Amino acid sequence: MSRNFGLIVVGDEILSGKRLDKHMPKVIELLAARGLSLAWAEYVGDVPERITAALARAFASGDIVFSTGGIGATPDDHTRQCAAAALGVPLVLHPEAEQLIRERMQDTAREQGTVYEPERPDNIHRLNMGVFPATAEIIRNPYNKIPGFSVGDVHFVPGFPVMAWPMIESVLDERYAPLFAQGQAAEKSVIVFGAMEATLTPLMLAIEATHAGVKVFSLPSVDHPEYGRHIELGVKGESVRLEAAYRQLIDGLHAFDARLGPEMVR
Repeated sequence: MSRNFGLIVVGDEILSGKRLDKHMPKVIELLAARGLSLAWAEYVGDVPERITAALARAFASGDIVFSTGGIGATPDDHTRQCAAAALGVPLVLHPEAEQLIRERMQDTAREQGTVYEPERPDNIHRLNMGVFPATAEIIRNPYNKIPGFSVGDVHFVPGFPVMAWPMIESVLDERYAPLFAQGQAAEKSVIVFGAMEATLTPLMLAIEATHAGVKVFSLPSVDHPEYGRHIELGVKGESVRLEAAYRQLIDGLHAFDARLGPEMVR
């Protein structure tokens, strides 16, 4: 059975424009390489109530969701606490996460030529990065050992791409390999000149009504450098269902005497 994939990107820095989101394009790329696609994405600032609400929707959705950012231990990191609130479970120090964080602190002390002091206040504080909802499992972090966590099909990784992306890949490969290339998604489209979307809407609705699992898309442009004013009209969905839907699209456009340009397959 196919599954939907979602993405939640947490952080004021994204919404303020201080940083550009790199996660959504990368997640789309990682999914596409496995024959999968992203169904939805949501951006949330560092507001606990909003994060909790977004995560509650994710847990209830039945989708496979990746959440990036906000799992550190600074005052503006709320995602771990919000995940627990959305689930209605307590936060606990995960024993394997504690071990990995302590290993990281020891590594850092060796690199700096200092003595590891486990009871030093800042080292005790760092253990908060391993405080997860009570039902969580860890996601290993190959960059610096500080783990993320999963609760069911919702997976939490840091906001740093160098950490988040390999962690997302590992979750995909270890947990969802049976879904790879299931009903391989594809799309076919054609450039249409001199037509109005309103005129073509009945054709689009008829195609979706006839071909279950196929979506029709329409991308109008008024100032394209090569095609000028046009519509890119196409169908997308499982490749085995696509050809018949596309043929209906082309036949319908010919019935409208539409002037067609290049065709595209993705």
